[in-house]
This record gives sequence, structure tokens and C-alpha cells, in this order.
Amino acid sequence: MSRDQKFFDIYSLVIGILAAFALAILVLAMKISDLKQGVYTRDTAEYQAQVTARIRPLGQIYLPGEQTEASAPTIETAVEPKPVATALSGPQVYNSACLACHGAGIGGAPILGDAAAWAPRITQGADVLKDHAINGYTGQVGYMPAKGGRIDLSDEEVADAVEYMVSEAQ
Repeated sequence: MSRDQKFFDIYSLVIGILAAFALAILVLAMKISDLKQGVYTRDTAEYQAQVTARIRPLGQIYLPGEQTEASAPTIETAVEPKPVATALSGPQVYNSACLACHGAGIGGAPILGDAAAWAPRITQGADVLKDHAINGYTGQVGYMPAKGGRIDLSDEEVADAVEYMVSEAQ
């Protein structure tokens, strides 16, 4: 068998398979169209209603002299809920703001629970400690930023944190 004859045979086989595949797709498409053709026909009320709904105008035009009653516009205002500010407790403020320095003694800050480091500060009085915590303080040993650097905290929250740290030192 020659090489040309072998090529021709394979080529014919491939063309035959492709033609059979195309014929199968054609028959399948015709079968599906026959099944779907009965669903919507041009003369049914359902089909006409669908067409009318798709092409209906968005608005209406009135010529001079024609009057219709227009509905009064309504304006709805959404009521925004007021944010509820919940005060943090002393331990919560300590864990979120004070722990960074008072947990490791950074900048001369007395470590939570170290009675020896807290004793000289406690003898100054609770009012002085709260004032230093709220307004900030620069002393011989270190530096205390106002509200521990968390300006978003209220004075009461900072005072609660000071009371918590003092109670842990005693």
C-alpha cells in the first residue's frame, strides 16, 4: 500500500466521523426545537402578554389639555440609630492600652502586680495617679503619655484602669 493511499484512507475516515458528528448535532438541535416550539407560539395570550410587557413604555406623555392626577411624592427618611458607647472596664482598658508598657516595664512603667514598684506611687494618692494617667506625666524614672496614648478613652475608663492596677499591686 502506498503512502498516498494510506493518507487518503485515514483522511476519509476522519471526514466521515466529523460528518456523522455534525449530522448527530443537527438531529439533536431539530429535536430540541420541536420540543420547545410548542411552549411559546405567536398567537397565544401568554406570548402576547410577554411581548407587551417587554416593549411597554417607561412613562406616559400627556398632550396639552390632558390632565391626570399625580400622586403626591412621598419622602421617607431613615432613622439612624445612635451609636451606643459602652464604657470599658478597668481590666479591659488595661489589656487594650496599658499592657504594652505596664506589662513589660517599658519607659519606667511599674509592672502590674509589682508591689515594690507601685508603693511610692500609691502613697501619692489615687487622685494624683489618676491625674497623671489622664493628663500624662514626665517623672525622674519615666514617662506616662496622656491616657496611655489612647485619646479615644474617657477619663472614667482611664480612672477605672488605674484603680484596677493599684488593686493588683496591693
